[in-house]
Amino acid sequence: MFKPSDLFDLSQTGHAALFDGCEQAWEALKNIKAYLKANLRPGLHNRCEGKAYIGPDVFIGEGTMVEDGAMIKGPAIIGRNCQIRHNAYFREDVIVGDGCVVGNSCELKNAFLFNNCEVPHFNYVGDSILGYRAHLGAGVVLSNVKVIKGNVAVEFEGRRIDTGLRKFGALLGDRADVGCNAVLNPGSIMGRGAVIYPCVNWRGFLPANMIAKNQAAVEVVARRA
Repeated sequence: MFKPSDLFDLSQTGHAALFDGCEQAWEALKNIKAYLKANLRPGLHNRCEGKAYIGPDVFIGEGTMVEDGAMIKGPAIIGRNCQIRHNAYFREDVIVGDGCVVGNSCELKNAFLFNNCEVPHFNYVGDSILGYRAHLGAGVVLSNVKVIKGNVAVEFEGRRIDTGLRKFGALLGDRADVGCNAVLNPGSIMGRGAVIYPCVNWRGFLPANMIAKNQAAVEVVARRA
């Protein structure tokens, strides 16, 4: 159910080796640091608009635009033809595929994005993997640490599966879409084509092509003079 191939088209990344030996897709999160250390060859082939900080351990592919105010600390690999917009913040250990958007005031840390992902506005992506053409609406947070100490567990069919990870945000399958201001709690998993509506507080596994809706009622009253 949670094998890499269950959630992701591994042909839609140049870094499929990250999943080698992984029985469960979240195990790849432990591999990002070592993968970057072994495969990163720093080089900047991008264009810049304004001034951005780009650390020494960063590779950026051709056709990518880095806008004013972005900070890319590294280690990081960023693919071709991406948009890294104003005030984007890349912390340590980030891999971004081709054709991706990382937008204004978005923060990425120990994260892996397949090709054509969109993380466009005020998003936090920590210890998470986003599949091909996955999309986050404005303000979406992928929370990666439990309030109560301990490993993050995945909830599935009434069972709690211990991931062995202290920090684990979310896995978003190919073409998964999350609406504005939704929060995905640690250990959340979305299947391919799944949708979470705006403002939903989500925990657990959402199967492929299913929709999670917020059923909270809205009260309408007369305006007082």
